Amino acid sequence: MVDIPQHVVIVGGGFGGLYAARSLAHTSVHVTLIDRRNFHLFQPLLYQVATGALSPANIAAPLRSVLSRQKNVTVLLGEVKSINARGRRVVLADEEIGYDVLIVAAGVRHHYFGNDPWEQLAPGLKTIEDATDIRRRVLFAFERAEREHNPDERVKWLTFVVVGGGPTGVELAGALGEIAHYTLRNDFRNIDLMQTRVLLLEGTDRILPTYPPELSTKAKHDLERLGVTVQTGTIVTDIQPEYVTAKTADQVQHIDTHTILWGAGVQASPLGKALSEATSVPLDRAGRVIVEPDLTIPGHPEIFVIGDLANYSHQTSKPLPGVAQVAIQQGRYAAKLITARLKDSAAQFPPFHYNDLGNMATVGRASAVADLGRIKLSGFIGWLAWLFIHLISLVHHENRVLVMIQWAWSYFTRNRAARLITGAAADRPIS
Repeated sequence: MVDIPQHVVIVGGGFGGLYAARSLAHTSVHVTLIDRRNFHLFQPLLYQVATGALSPANIAAPLRSVLSRQKNVTVLLGEVKSINARGRRVVLADEEIGYDVLIVAAGVRHHYFGNDPWEQLAPGLKTIEDATDIRRRVLFAFERAEREHNPDERVKWLTFVVVGGGPTGVELAGALGEIAHYTLRNDFRNIDLMQTRVLLLEGTDRILPTYPPELSTKAKHDLERLGVTVQTGTIVTDIQPEYVTAKTADQVQHIDTHTILWGAGVQASPLGKALSEATSVPLDRAGRVIVEPDLTIPGHPEIFVIGDLANYSHQTSKPLPGVAQVAIQQGRYAAKLITARLKDSAAQFPPFHYNDLGNMATVGRASAVADLGRIKLSGFIGWLAWLFIHLISLVHHENRVLVMIQWAWSYFTRNRAARLITGAAADRPIS
């Protein structure tokens, strides 16, 4: 039996945490939302920041602003270091906060499969800092190529390798193809941008392996139309500052490049391990918490784990995908279960059930693929559906307006207005 909750602590202001907090708006509980960032980030559009189509502020909204009208919510800027499950407290660097119910929605980070040194050479894409770092690397490569007199070095600077053919890799590769062959084609005087090579490396037999085969084929065709070389059945075995080593069947390939981007895997937030140490809850190979059918953990019905950090395998015998819709629906479910407990602490509640609304990935200008169950969309129609879904999913009305205007401008001009090389190392070479 669970005590009637008075204080709900939510760790993480992503999709799961934010929607859980919103869904508790009209209850008698007090909610404390803790995040190490002061904003909610719309990660599905992060690749557009990385490729200069949008600015960071277009896809981020301050958490305090989003929740300002919800008087039962307190937002705290801080990082949870550990969890005292017995004492029902979350431990920050400088204080401890008690809870009656805890919702952990801490998300995931990059996974390099035991090759952690690769992270410095091949950045992934999970945060605003990741996106601006990738943008800096990409634009800096063109600038270096413009000044390079050695033809072999110029080829290296104009070669971009994207590792991983999931949605992130496909979207990055398509955007890089557009940048090279359309956006920048009149901006440089000493280089021929048609010589730019964008390679997308995928370990399985097709890109977008979780999508229907016909959509994978369509996406591959559209990428090739943008000048992207797609290599499937290709496993990266080494990454160095000036090359990538990849294995295809029995052949080993060395690709000379200065710019490598990572989209091949994720692993759970360290909070998953901290939670396991505090409660003995089992973790999967990626460090995700294996949850019960009601998203709680064994022996602790007061602790929910949702979103990318949760391994929920009760519905299909395999973990649900790490997409925004899963986190949103789990956040709402956790809030409904907490509300039901307010009315009856012994209330029986049905297990969580994910309603799959489909998957989408944009390939380039006026081209996207969408798997909506019985409906499969691609090309311009798929792109329009992708635009609409992403616009209405942005949490702030102001963001919707800004993004819509920016997209319209980019569509008609092929321009990417946020092509800025910024950061502490903006004036130094990338190694």
